[in-house]
Amino acid sequence: MAQNLCRANMRLTVFNRSAEKSEKLVKAGAVKAPNASVLAAQSDVLFTMLSDDAALRQVLLSEVGVLNQMRKGAILVEMSTVSPGISYEISEQANALGLRYLRAPVSGSVALAEAGTLTVLASGPKPAFDEISEVLGAMSARQFYVGDGEQARVLKLSINMMVGFSAAMMGEAMALGLKNGLDRNTMLDVIGASAVASPLIGYKLDALKERNYAPAFEVSQMAKDFDLILQAGRGSATPMPLAAQVREGWSELIADGSGEEDFFKFVELATQRAGLTLTDGSEAAT
Repeated sequence: MAQNLCRANMRLTVFNRSAEKSEKLVKAGAVKAPNASVLAAQSDVLFTMLSDDAALRQVLLSEVGVLNQMRKGAILVEMSTVSPGISYEISEQANALGLRYLRAPVSGSVALAEAGTLTVLASGPKPAFDEISEVLGAMSARQFYVGDGEQARVLKLSINMMVGFSAAMMGEAMALGLKNGLDRNTMLDVIGASAVASPLIGYKLDALKERNYAPAFEVSQMAKDFDLILQAGRGSATPMPLAAQVREGWSELIADGSGEEDFFKFVELATQRAGLTLTDGSEAAT
């Protein structure tokens, strides 16, 4: 995403806790800040993207957090997948400091990020969203403004929930077909050409044929997101029985040592639950 800002000839200063990850951007024209505080202090628009609530709290809200270093009137664009609760805390502190705070998580794969074709889901002050529209357009194909509060956080979790459901749905469908004599590759080809086909499923077909679960999005990350989804559901009295059931599947995969593999490993979990095993590269009933 930052690389695409460089390609658009935008003035970019970067900081990463893993210093070597900034080198490619420096070669592309970005300036490397010595630390996050310096970066925050000199930025008119500050983008952050972190792994979870705990990392976000440490980087933004702690006594040495970067919110306290930002200029009054600056725009914080926070793009992590985190809980509405921690996002609300950031909003309270940002407002007290005179900052403009946009929640702007993204939807899309690593490949879409590299191509600059992500979808941005934004909520917060509309004038701030309008002000940075050109910047967001350099890193994404579509940008949706969805409200003035935490709506973008909830929408991102809703989308990730459906993404997770897709893996579970595919797994149970494959288990049923394989248990009843269908060929794996034929079944995947037909699913990819059927009414249930989607960009996500199309993107995963070759990997599923090869049983290649190199992570584009890890099981452990999906488990974290489902915890946030269920937390948001409880906080708003929204029953989520499907999400609760699928969440147990992520725990099962983590317990089996697959936490760092791609979340579509759920397909293998479902076939194993059906009593299927691998025999000469194809499933056969045990």
